[in-house]
Amino acid sequence: MAIHEEEQYLHLIKQILEVDYFDHGRNGDVKSIFGCMMKFNLKDKVLPVLTTKKVAIKTCLKELLWFISGKTDNKILKNNKVNIWNANGSREFLDSRQLTYKEDDLGPVYGHQWRFFNAPYVDCETDYTGQGVDQLKYIIDNLKDVEKRKSRRLIMSAWNPLQIDEMALPPCHVLAQFNVTGDNKLDCALYQRSGDVGLGVPFNIASYALLTHIIAHHTGLEANQFTHFIGNAHIYKEHIEPLKTQLDRKPFEFPKLIIKQTHDNINDYIVDDFDIIDYKYHDKIAMKMKA
Repeated sequence: MAIHEEEQYLHLIKQILEVDYFDHGRNGDVKSIFGCMMKFNLKDKVLPVLTTKKVAIKTCLKELLWFISGKTDNKILKNNKVNIWNANGSREFLDSRQLTYKEDDLGPVYGHQWRFFNAPYVDCETDYTGQGVDQLKYIIDNLKDVEKRKSRRLIMSAWNPLQIDEMALPPCHVLAQFNVTGDNKLDCALYQRSGDVGLGVPFNIASYALLTHIIAHHTGLEANQFTHFIGNAHIYKEHIEPLKTQLDRKPFEFPKLIIKQTHDNINDYIVDDFDIIDYKYHDKIAMKMKA
């Protein structure tokens, strides 16, 4: 009997909990390991969303579509009942980063770098059309071109040293590479410099699996595999007991993703274009986010 792919995540938790000391980090005490990898199958529309606890997959999808749009205004997320960036967009947090943006302006974070890499940042209301480098468009254009889709340069980076100090939060998931295997199978590999294993990593797995499915669908390819590399994988002291509860649970089969529309423009996908089928999960496990 094949081992469920979610067991990789549960094994990661076990590895970290076996560390016999705490590091005092920027925002709390953690146990951590450095350098790990997980692989998830995306064939036949499989979407690797953790099942040993409920993951807010619609929230994850809304955040991803916000990244794709290139927007950096947290009010857009708030209006869609997505609150995961609220702490980082607060006046107190922005002041701690010595940023003078208005509250909920997150600076040139993920979406800005994906769509307008290194365009001089003014504020979240400025139109950056035609500025910087549209990395996502470059990847899509190459994947649509039979002569170019086998390129080994299909890379999208959120890490921009020139603008790190302008961001509310430096990116954790920093670099994605896309690769076409055979004639039409699309793989994605993500390098994540820092992974909050209790809260962040489940979202990151689902988000980049969703992104790979969306890009494959949009370019006429088939999503194949997602590989997740994490540099510093850590568990906050406050998350240890909740994660021990999760370790006692057996995974269910992963759900599947149906994308109902194909749009001409990657920006035009909306939440209603996606159906997540047969997502069976254990109860939610509450953990406090550490900003």
